[in-house]
Amino acid sequence: MTTAALGAVQVSAETDGAVVLTLSRPPANALSGSLISRLTATLEDLAQGPAVVLTGAGDRFFCAGGDLKEAAGYDAESMAERMTSFHALLCALEKFPRPLVCAVNGWCVGGGIEMALFSDFVYASSRARFVFPEVDHGMLPAGKGIARVREAVGDRGARRLLLGGKPVGASEAKALGIVDEVVEPGELLEAASAQARAAAAKPPAVFAALKLALLQETAGWPDEKQLRVTAAGARTVFDDPAARAAREAWNG
Repeated sequence: MTTAALGAVQVSAETDGAVVLTLSRPPANALSGSLISRLTATLEDLAQGPAVVLTGAGDRFFCAGGDLKEAAGYDAESMAERMTSFHALLCALEKFPRPLVCAVNGWCVGGGIEMALFSDFVYASSRARFVFPEVDHGMLPAGKGIARVREAVGDRGARRLLLGGKPVGASEAKALGIVDEVVEPGELLEAASAQARAAAAKPPAVFAALKLALLQETAGWPDEKQLRVTAAGARTVFDDPAARAAREAWNG
């Protein structure tokens, strides 16, 4: 599989509608300011393209979270700017219209967990470990990430992870709701890529519309607003050629 290096983000050649984005910043794929910016820009560039598998280089770390060594030179305002950039990355992950699969190949720390939870599917190596160490490191996760953790694992699970600062293994992460599938290390990338390719085969307009709908908290909307959103989505999907082809295939 050929790759193009974009700083600390490597982008593989497209295969059957999917590419692999690899965080490659030895020794632990920690999130520097430049890596955050590069990953955000890469996702924006790929928004109308293939499905994406996000993973880490090596077999020890998916992502070590924020780069503490870089942050040691920050003042409070610099840290606020860094977290603003990370918030933008989480938004890019959340709103990415194409299928996004996270392949957690090792330690998944802090911001690494937050990134994983904003993907559509999370596959993890049986050797993966998940931890929020910020409570012991004098740091804070992103507010958007905290909210997603609570949505994924519930209030008690979020308190355990965020306030306890203790690691959990891949199987326990699956039981909590962080991970969808646990596979052996040698099978991880192929399993995650297969999921991405299967999702990429769905009509793109339908997939994107469903992702957008999942972002909207429609329960409190008045009936009229729900109807407007429903009608707008129906027009978009009904006019889409790929969606039309899928309907025709289904109808035989």
